[in-house]
Amino acid sequence: MHANVGDRVVIHGRVVGAAERAGEVVEVRGDTESPLLVVRFDDGHEAILSPGSDCEVRHAG
Repeated sequence: MHANVGDRVVIHGRVVGAAERAGEVVEVRGDTESPLLVVRFDDGHEAILSPGSDCEVRHAG
């Protein structure tokens, strides 16, 4: 999974009824094989995310 600073990330709920979380990539760490994304979620908190199958990257521009 490839992401750049400014891309949007959407984390889909893993179970029925679970809310999606969305945010903006503010930093990319690691390498292309195992990237770590620093994401600022829409509720204001930041987290380091290792993207998985429930993660969708929406490229900016």
